[in-house]
Amino acid sequence: MQRVIVILLLSFISVTTLYSSIYASTDVALEPIEKQSEQTALFREILDRLATRHYHGQKINDELSERYLTTYIEMLDPLKSYFLQSDIEEFSQWQTKLDDLARRGDVNPGFIMFNRLRDQAIAQHKTNIALLESDYEFDFTTDETLVLDGEERDWLETPEQRDEYWRKRIKDSMIRLLLNDKEPAKARELLIKRFTNQKKQMQQRDSQDVFQLYVNALASLYDPHTAYYSPRTTENFLINMSLSLEGIGAELTVEDEYTKVARVIPGGPADLQGLLKAGDKIISVGQDKKELVDVIGWRLDDVVQLIRGDKDSTVRLEVIGGASDSGDSTEIIAIVRDKVKLEEKSAQSKIIDINQDGAELRLGVIDIPAFYMDFEAYRKRDPEYKSTTRDVYKLLMEMREERVDGIILDLRNNGGGSLHEATMLTDLFIDSGPVVQIRNAYQQVSRDQRATSRAVYNGPLLVMINRLSASASEIFAGAIQDYDRALVVGSQSFGKGTVQDVTGLSSGQLKLTISKFYRVSGDSTQHRGVLPDIEFPSLYDKEEVGESHKDNALPWDNIHAVPFKPSAGVKQYVPQLNSAHQQRINSDPDFVHMVKQLEFSDNWDADKTISLNIEKRRLRSAEWDNQQLLLENQRRKSKGLELYADRDAWKAANKKEDDEAIDDQVAETDTPIEEAKSDEQETLAKEASEEAKDEEEEENIAESDPMLQEAGYILSDQIRLFSKPNNKQLLVLRQSGEK
Repeated sequence: MQRVIVILLLSFISVTTLYSSIYASTDVALEPIEKQSEQTALFREILDRLATRHYHGQKINDELSERYLTTYIEMLDPLKSYFLQSDIEEFSQWQTKLDDLARRGDVNPGFIMFNRLRDQAIAQHKTNIALLESDYEFDFTTDETLVLDGEERDWLETPEQRDEYWRKRIKDSMIRLLLNDKEPAKARELLIKRFTNQKKQMQQRDSQDVFQLYVNALASLYDPHTAYYSPRTTENFLINMSLSLEGIGAELTVEDEYTKVARVIPGGPADLQGLLKAGDKIISVGQDKKELVDVIGWRLDDVVQLIRGDKDSTVRLEVIGGASDSGDSTEIIAIVRDKVKLEEKSAQSKIIDINQDGAELRLGVIDIPAFYMDFEAYRKRDPEYKSTTRDVYKLLMEMREERVDGIILDLRNNGGGSLHEATMLTDLFIDSGPVVQIRNAYQQVSRDQRATSRAVYNGPLLVMINRLSASASEIFAGAIQDYDRALVVGSQSFGKGTVQDVTGLSSGQLKLTISKFYRVSGDSTQHRGVLPDIEFPSLYDKEEVGESHKDNALPWDNIHAVPFKPSAGVKQYVPQLNSAHQQRINSDPDFVHMVKQLEFSDNWDADKTISLNIEKRRLRSAEWDNQQLLLENQRRKSKGLELYADRDAWKAANKKEDDEAIDDQVAETDTPIEEAKSDEQETLAKEASEEAKDEEEEENIAESDPMLQEAGYILSDQIRLFSKPNNKQLLVLRQSGEK
């Protein structure tokens, strides 16, 4: 044991010595970034807006100053990669002073701390590049470990400790690349490019960047949706808010040094292609078949600019998967760019057949991806303007003709949209009454959002939500639940119950929270979201996705209920329906498979420590695949399907499905002219395709969407319960395996 310790110690000393010599030869001081004269008045202007207009005011005192300092340091160095403990102790001189300096518009501390970070980061990147360009050989057989999460580590004490930490970081990156079939020389070359790009990014930071970062550290203390946009980022913000962005249709954020997918926009190119998921981390971007560009450590707006492009062009994203991946393997996803328009994400419908105890029910499913409205067409009094409510109304009329027995409204992944549309959609399913209450910063409550007419549809109804159902979705689901109009099933929703307003400043713009939503029952949708009557497993980790995950999120609270008349609905029968649900899912192969997959993924990253032994990492990656194969074969065995012989057969089947998804998307946007059909041929082919698609959906719904299948069973149980002469008696319901 002693011999091993000596060898590791010698290795440590040799690397540290190498780092020290490199550091001494490359540490050239840059000119400090200086604040601009107009930023003093601008900072005071922003502070005044926050104090007078934000929904939840803050006392400008020493306690806020301490939080401000901590938040800014975390923004600058979230992984504790650059600052040393001595830097943090030096910065503590402002611990109780930032509040007083803010009142005077003094932003100097923000620039001093940023310049320190910039200089140390650039020097470290140079050192890392020199190490990779040297003949130093990484030993991948030692049992070293690394803790990446900054919250799990203390600040490093010495430059030598920082050098050792970075040696391990580089070694971890090398292992990830080697496990993804990169040659050692190519892996080194890629990492050199990565650190060169990060160094260049840091060198390009200017006064506007520093000011925005420093202001946003303060703004984030009010709530996570309040932010300042510099003139440069205002342009990007306006593009994102417009409804004609040409890109992939994904909301991106920054987590540590990664660009992370916060949400895939329903109906957009990424959603239609089907492979990119919320939680995926983008590590490189490529145009068509050109070389991928590593984007780890890049600014978010630069990554967004790289992903944007002309309609019908292809962008390739190399991603590390979220909960559905082992953590080391990467995947390249090709997406054909298209226009992302909110009004094009229209509601769609289909019919599913549910068989129970020999009885067959036809249920309509209406998928509502967003609460959209073509405001421009509406203002022009266009009688055919598109909106969620108008589209759903048409679908309801079609389903009346189809004589469906009940309807499922699918709001999963619906991130919200127009408040007006949420109100109007509610009006289709309840009689007149209030829909939502809105309280502003002055504690004034508005109850103007109301249903004004009789319900268009008053038959059996069920609403599906999940963790990505937010804002307007929560208003609708909350109102339907309070009125006891329908069961809400799924997982706890996002919890976005606030209203933001964007106002211009003397330079840039300020987005701040000005109001809060409350249900007719008086409960807020903020933070807690909507809790389902019958809960399904969540595909998204509540600790990673949702309002409650965000720092300084406004809390849940309640106000007085508003008078409203609930239906004599199904809430009282939830225990019976839930009991039948539990019996069914315990024996349903597809639902059991989904639950086991989620449980396995949740437990996979419980250990925050990463091994730097490549064989252990390779075995860990293989264990992930083996467990996934085992779970899949358990499902297939339960359904009487042929088992996969080995991992290769299973992976080949998955790759085939992914390739088909890409081919389908490309075919939709790139049909050769010479293959164009006559109108009649095209109509017949389209009808045949739709019929085949409908048949395929009916056959595979349990496998492709077990939650929707189970929602259908719950609604079926509800319909049968209410059709009984004495609907208070206990139901004897079949399990899913019975026909």
